Amino acid sequence: MSGRRALVTGAASGLGYEVAAALAAQGYDVVLADRNVDGGEAAVRRICAATPGAHAELRPLDLASLDEVRRFASHWDGPLHLLVNNAGILPPLQRARTADGHELALGIALLGHFALTGLLLPALRRSGGARVVGVTSLVYRRARIDFDDLAAARRYEPYEAYRQSKLAALMFALELHARAQAARLPLQSLAAHPGIARTAIGDARRQEAPRRLRDRAEMWAFGAAMRWFSQSAADGARPILHAATSPDARGGELYGPGGFQEWAGAPLRLVPAGVATDADARRRLWTAAGQLTGVHWP
Repeated sequence: MSGRRALVTGAASGLGYEVAAALAAQGYDVVLADRNVDGGEAAVRRICAATPGAHAELRPLDLASLDEVRRFASHWDGPLHLLVNNAGILPPLQRARTADGHELALGIALLGHFALTGLLLPALRRSGGARVVGVTSLVYRRARIDFDDLAAARRYEPYEAYRQSKLAALMFALELHARAQAARLPLQSLAAHPGIARTAIGDARRQEAPRRLRDRAEMWAFGAAMRWFSQSAADGARPILHAATSPDARGGELYGPGGFQEWAGAPLRLVPAGVATDADARRRLWTAAGQLTGVHWP
């Protein structure tokens, strides 16, 4: 893969780091994009130490700021062969907003990546056959899109916001592939989820003091799943890497662990479920994302 360029968001740690490290080991020139500059620089050092001769660099990016996204994209030069839209958060108990006023989880997982991918479309097209991989979660099956209150301004539940953001990421990936095919673009868009992978995604939440019984119960369930049913971050990254690099993976497909309840196991092609299969809902979400970001695709 020498000479092929990959961009991985949220790559300072967790799944993003594992994906970036594996891509560098395969010979990709990898750009790690993360708002955590110290962590990102440490990640680059680890990658280069593990793979002598690896080409890896950090470029700071805060997906919660559309101005930052535009700045990042404006400085991209040359082609982009692989984009892994991995970044996401478990939102705080109290509603938080992006720099542009959007609910934080959706603002990163959908709106930030929608803007980034759209602004990098010329670079993706120059590659002559790019892949874009959207990272979702198995919790998308329990989610819905609240089109009347995407910002969760009237009613905010942190775990519902998280599930909605992951469903939105999947819908964006599937709709992007459908539109690329309709426009005859040399681009494949795929999606993947890691099952239950041990990462630092819930660390910030553990520092918060839950005020409701529901918050305590959901945090206990989250911790129990991580403790008893999870796999390592490296194993969780395998479906993402399969979607990103396997010659057997195809655009418009979803990959995840093939084990019990999709919690862990070897990568397997999965059948999307629920609202993710609703083409009208996907188009409606695409339109909303364009309006909220101001990024309108050709």
